[in-house]
Amino acid sequence: MIFDIIFIALGIFIVLTGADWLTKGASSIARRFNVSEMVIGLTIVACGTSMPELFVSMMSAIQGTPDLAVGNVVGSNIMNALLIVGCAAIAAPMTISKSTVVKDIPFAVAASLLLLVLCMDSLATLTLSGNTIGRIDGAILAAGFAAFMAYTLWQARKGEIDMEEDVHEADVPAWKSVALIATGLAALIIGSNVFVAHASQLAAALGISDAVIGLTIVAGGTSLPELATSVVAARKGKAAMAIGNVIGSNVFNILLILGLTAIITPLQIQGITVIDLAMMLFGIAAVWMFSFTKYTIERWEGWVLTLTYLAYLVWLLYNV
Repeated sequence: MIFDIIFIALGIFIVLTGADWLTKGASSIARRFNVSEMVIGLTIVACGTSMPELFVSMMSAIQGTPDLAVGNVVGSNIMNALLIVGCAAIAAPMTISKSTVVKDIPFAVAASLLLLVLCMDSLATLTLSGNTIGRIDGAILAAGFAAFMAYTLWQARKGEIDMEEDVHEADVPAWKSVALIATGLAALIIGSNVFVAHASQLAAALGISDAVIGLTIVAGGTSLPELATSVVAARKGKAAMAIGNVIGSNVFNILLILGLTAIITPLQIQGITVIDLAMMLFGIAAVWMFSFTKYTIERWEGWVLTLTYLAYLVWLLYNV
């Protein structure tokens, strides 16, 4: 058990280091090519920080533990919207552009609602036991992801996403920016895998189910890149990259990761409940609602989001 705790701490350290490198490199690339940090956050950073979820979900489904795969995505999205945005806003109030509030966040809300609908084959019980995310459902999700990417790139091409001023990181040499992004992503993935492996072993030794492990331990571990990247970005005054990372990661997790995983092997739901899916939808909807207040998520709103996540976590563990 002590061995697992040591490696959990090591995984967290590697993830935090990787997040700092990734933020520096991605911001520099954004400035160099005159691409907004919002686009970088929605695409490159979101894709990179979602790699742990992709790896864990696919391997879980292939190895016959679909609850771990679905729980990982649902738990990660709940953590992204409530804890990560909350912590980032506590670290530094997040100013959000009008186009993000009107055009980007609604896509994440729609993706969450779509997953809720696809999971509700029947409502015989709140546990959704026996319901399946089949290959057709997976294809629908994947098509939604293609639409999201096309829309984001179309926005960027039209120059509709707000640019942010930056005078420091644009001077970083191109090769160094690429190296920072590559090593940052590698550190995020390696650190997350170390964390997940040992945290899962610790949880399994305590007799916790696959669904709860997915919603808590594994979701927390695979969301460490988003948490570290968003908090670091927010503290550096790059709110667009921070919020773009969260929005993009939520969309990636639902549409791409669950879509591809379900296409490879249908996911039968056993331990995930309607309450878990509703909390996922509530989280991103709350971020959307707070964003409308002066287009800023204030520190007190960050505390509301964070405490809501902690309350959900307590409820989840109480019902183990």
